[in-house]
Amino acid sequence: MLSGCMLIKPNESAFGLPEMPLVFVSDLDDLDLHILGALQSNARSTFAELGSLVGLRAPAVHDRVKRLEARGYIRHYAARLDARRLGYGLAAFVSAYTTADVDYERFSSAVAALPEVAEIHSVAGEESFVLKVITRSTAHLDDFLSRLKAIPGIGRTKTTIVLSTPFEREGLALEQPAREASLRAVGGAG
Repeated sequence: MLSGCMLIKPNESAFGLPEMPLVFVSDLDDLDLHILGALQSNARSTFAELGSLVGLRAPAVHDRVKRLEARGYIRHYAARLDARRLGYGLAAFVSAYTTADVDYERFSSAVAALPEVAEIHSVAGEESFVLKVITRSTAHLDDFLSRLKAIPGIGRTKTTIVLSTPFEREGLALEQPAREASLRAVGGAG
């Protein structure tokens, strides 16, 4: 068991990097984690603004950010849109039960091509995948489900419609693992 280390697996980034092997966060220092946290909150921050947060000059922050991008810790930059204001008021989680002969790679690619799919999760349990989908209405969701069920390898689906979202974390809680590791190092947490 590795104490104080968090295991992550970055996907291919918008910077053209291939999928990377598993990496330990322990190769990031507190400044890197603070920069990553600040960029999660506001990806439009200037290097000077980031520098004032972490106590570095803008060129040093620029170098660190470029290194974090090159190493795959930053996959891409994007704006978070308000789906409801844009007319996409219905979110649902769709459990996809696949057939025994499914080609998982083709199935995943076909599902990812459906524009309503926001996330695809391969899961343990009865279902093979859980999809997060965003649609305009129940009629739109029904149309989506018809297209989903036409994909080869789908056995059946189970849909759960989201009524409200009282809490949604935007980004990762980066400081907590680092704080816990430092507490363990000094014997403050067990």
